[in-house]
Amino acid sequence: MKWTRGGSMTSEVTGEAGLRAGGREWAGLAVLALPTVLLALDNTVLFLALPHLSADLAATPVQQLWIMDGYGFLIAGFLVTMGSLGDRIGRRRLLLIGAAAFGAVSVVAAYAPSAELLVAARMLLGVAGATLMPSALALIRLMFRDARQRGLAVGVFVSCFMGGGAIGPLVGGVLLEHFWWGSVFLAGVPVMVLLLGAAPFVLPADRGSGAGRPDLGSVALSLGAVLLTVYGLKELAGGEGHWPALLAVPAGVALGYTFVRRQRRLADPLLDLRLFGDRLFGAALVILLLAMALQGGSYLLAGQYLQLVEGLSPLRAGLWLVPPALALAAGSLAAPLLARRFGPAVVIAAGMAVSAGGFALLTQVEPAGGPGLLTAGLVIAFLGAAPVGALGIDLIVGSAPPDKAGSASSVSETSGELGIALGVALLGSVAAVVYRASAATGLPGAAPDAARESLPGAAAAAADLPPGAALDLLAAAAGAFTSGLHVVAGVAAAVSAGLGVLAVVALRRARTQPES
Repeated sequence: MKWTRGGSMTSEVTGEAGLRAGGREWAGLAVLALPTVLLALDNTVLFLALPHLSADLAATPVQQLWIMDGYGFLIAGFLVTMGSLGDRIGRRRLLLIGAAAFGAVSVVAAYAPSAELLVAARMLLGVAGATLMPSALALIRLMFRDARQRGLAVGVFVSCFMGGGAIGPLVGGVLLEHFWWGSVFLAGVPVMVLLLGAAPFVLPADRGSGAGRPDLGSVALSLGAVLLTVYGLKELAGGEGHWPALLAVPAGVALGYTFVRRQRRLADPLLDLRLFGDRLFGAALVILLLAMALQGGSYLLAGQYLQLVEGLSPLRAGLWLVPPALALAAGSLAAPLLARRFGPAVVIAAGMAVSAGGFALLTQVEPAGGPGLLTAGLVIAFLGAAPVGALGIDLIVGSAPPDKAGSASSVSETSGELGIALGVALLGSVAAVVYRASAATGLPGAAPDAARESLPGAAAAAADLPPGAALDLLAAAAGAFTSGLHVVAGVAAAVSAGLGVLAVVALRRARTQPES
């Protein structure tokens, strides 16, 4: 099925609307949910394990950074390549190859004797992980030909990803309570073994297009463009203004431009740019990118507020962030059902209006006022934004021809990765600017320069001051940080409202196909 120029769903095969999924397809969805949960969990489970493995392996700060971020960098960098590869050799085949590699490398990571080997293993896990999400979404596109069923399946898929991210710190805490740090990697091995055993029986064996091998020049350009852009944005968001970070983003954009030009010249491109000519595809992609940017930026500031303003431990801060993640999962499940009655545009627009209200509530958070109001605002904001993930991905994947489903899936996943990095960088920078402006007048005159740059700098400076002066400095710094949170929340509320208007205008003709 595909979306026509007018936005209505048509069947590519006569009678396709009547090909409703049965028990095997829903069992296949359950199998595809396994790596989805694992990928999200693997992104967050190391938050608690990092101090343990760093002490055991004597990891340097740079090695710690790559242990944490190398996985996500390589996933983002290889998504486009793996989506195209799945279209060529078959999505189930690529999924099984990736699952086997992920399980094997997880064992290597668990028993890594050095920080260098663990960094290498994490990067290989990222390459293997990049095969899983595009393949899974493309297989959902093949298994669920009825648009309504596919919408529900994508909602379940997205909610599993959100749930995996939410339980990551909890799983890590339980494992570290009873086992050594390598157990957080071994937890993924049984999941991949189950996937490898069940997939041949419940997932369709698509052969792919059979086209030749991907263009290696395009692979290199795609990888470089995404890696440099994500790296640069993350470094700039962390306040690192050194020249490699400053050059990384424009270099990544330049490589991306070169990649696009190369795809236009190739007879068999790595990424078919005709996908972007579809109005629904493009609009859903933009809305998804910006919505993920708001989520990434707000998560960053919420985590800092809980730990540095409220003084919570990483585990307790993680527990306060579980409800927003669960709200995302619940909203992702409910969105397809609501879209049947009201249509995707109305559901997304209404959701973004709710999300704007949640972000507006965050402007009322006060320093040391307790985490309840912050969490409540995030729950409302994320619940409202949830339809963008479920329905947006469904629109993106559903608008592509079946033989390009892997490429379309990889584009949606890459958009999400870039959106999070963009939100962390831009919204983090806005908060930093407001903090410095507030700190210039609000902090005590004798406060060190480091305290005027960031809240962590103020916390470090307070450790060297007498108790009374330290409390005064921390209180003033917390107020400056909260001012930055207020400004970011206001920006997020305005952008959410704008995305709601865009959804009404650009997606108004999108309709789910009636059941036969």
